[in-house]
Amino acid sequence: MEQKDRFKQAETAAWVGIIVNILLTIIKGVFGIKANSKALIADAVHSASDIAGSLAVYVGLRAAKQPPDEEHPYGHGKAESVAAIIVSVILFIVGVQIGKSSFESFFKPLEAPGSSAIYAVLFSIIVKEALFRYKYRLGKKLNSEALVVNAYEHRSDVYSSIAALIGIGASIIGNKLNVEWLVFGDPVAGLVVSVMVMRMAWKLGAESIYNTLDHVLDDEKTTVYKKIVLSVPDVKRVDELHARQHGYYVIIDLKIAVNPEITVAEGHQVGKNVKKKLLSQPDVHNVLVHINPYYSEPDPIKNDSNDR
Repeated sequence: MEQKDRFKQAETAAWVGIIVNILLTIIKGVFGIKANSKALIADAVHSASDIAGSLAVYVGLRAAKQPPDEEHPYGHGKAESVAAIIVSVILFIVGVQIGKSSFESFFKPLEAPGSSAIYAVLFSIIVKEALFRYKYRLGKKLNSEALVVNAYEHRSDVYSSIAALIGIGASIIGNKLNVEWLVFGDPVAGLVVSVMVMRMAWKLGAESIYNTLDHVLDDEKTTVYKKIVLSVPDVKRVDELHARQHGYYVIIDLKIAVNPEITVAEGHQVGKNVKKKLLSQPDVHNVLVHINPYYSEPDPIKNDSNDR
C-alpha cells in the first residue's frame, strides 16, 4: 500500500472518531443531566476525552507523513507513537476525574437516575463497539500504533458504558423495590469505570513509550529479513542485523560478509542490491549496509569488534 493511501485511510478513521465522539458526548451528557445519572455523566466525560484522543491521533498522523529532512533523516514515523502516548495520558487523567466525581457522590444525597439513561448507554455501547472494530482492524492493516491505541480507547468506552448500564439499572431497580443500598449502584459504576479507564491508559501508555525508545525487533521477526539478504548473490553471511521499529515502519542496520577478493566497487554493488531488495518490503523505509570481508576460518586480523 502506498504511503498516500495509508495516511488517507488513517486520517479518515481519525475524523470518523472525532465526529462520532462529539455526537455521543452530547447525547450522553444531555441524557445524563436529564436523568440525573452520575455514571452516564462520567461516561459522557469519557467520550469527550476520546475527542481529544482522536485529535491527537490526527495531528500525529499528519506529522508522521512528512518526508525525511535534514534534522529527521529517518523520517517522522515516531510522531504516531508520541500521539499514542498523549492519548494514553489524556485517558488516565479522565479516569482520575471520573473516580473523583463518583467518590464524592457517596457524600451527597442520592437519587436514582431516570430510565432514559439506559437507552443512551445502550446506544453508546453499540456505536463504540463498531468504532473499536473498525479502527482496530484498520490500525493493524496499516501498522498504525496510534490508531490501535485509539481503537482501545473506544473499547474502554464500551466497558465503561457496560459498567454504567449495570450501575444505572441497579439504582433504578433499588429505587422501585425500595432497596436503598442498590441506589449506590450508579456512583459505584462510576468508580468501576474510572479504574478500568486508568488501567487501560497505563497499559497502552507503557506499550507506546516502549515503542518510542528505539527498541529492535526480536530474532523471530527479523528472520524474514535475513532470508531476503541471504538470497542476494555474493552475500556469504549476515554478520549482524538490527531492525528498529520507527513508528509504522522499520529501519534496518546490517553487516554482511562478501568475498574479500572482490573490488571495493563490486562490494559496494552487493550492498546496493541488498538495500534495494529490503526496501521492496512494504514496511522497510531505510537500510544501512556495512560490508565485511568473508573468511571461512576465523579472521586472523579481526580483533576489533567494530568490524563485525
